[in-house]
Amino acid sequence: MRGLVTLLTISSLSLAGCSGFGDSRANPANWFGPGRTAEQSAPVQDPAANPLIPEQSNSIFRRKSDAETYAGTPIYAVQNVVVAPSAGGAIVKATGVSLRQGAFDVRLWPENGGAPVDGMLTYTMRAIQLVNTPQGPEQTRRVSAGQFVSSQTLDRVRGVRVLSQTTTATSNR
Repeated sequence: MRGLVTLLTISSLSLAGCSGFGDSRANPANWFGPGRTAEQSAPVQDPAANPLIPEQSNSIFRRKSDAETYAGTPIYAVQNVVVAPSAGGAIVKATGVSLRQGAFDVRLWPENGGAPVDGMLTYTMRAIQLVNTPQGPEQTRRVSAGQFVSSQTLDRVRGVRVLSQTTTATSNR
């Protein structure tokens, strides 16, 4: 026990003594060298840009335009479509089955720009689907998606159709 206390006392005194050697290599503060600063030129700004408004960037709250970034493909089959009333319109809910497990970012992609054609509002159920995942049982491949439709659009609609690779599901008024 005495040897341990003696060793700790000697090592703490020698470490505290390193602060007296400001330029010494024994001082841990000097091991990485002095810090350096460099001047940088100021970024060039557009004179018409408001410096108080930040530049737009992608985040979880703001996405790029969907046409540029969404890489979804139609799912294998649509099982059912339900149009549920909501405040200010309705929510179109679709359930389908992907060909493989692991499908994500499922969306109801509007066809014809989201406008009804001959009274039918048409969507394609799309998802980002990986090709290197197992197929698995149907319940592990089931996916759902929803889309809000305003009451102004519903006034011109008599039915909603959801397309997939192999099937089509329809809900009529």
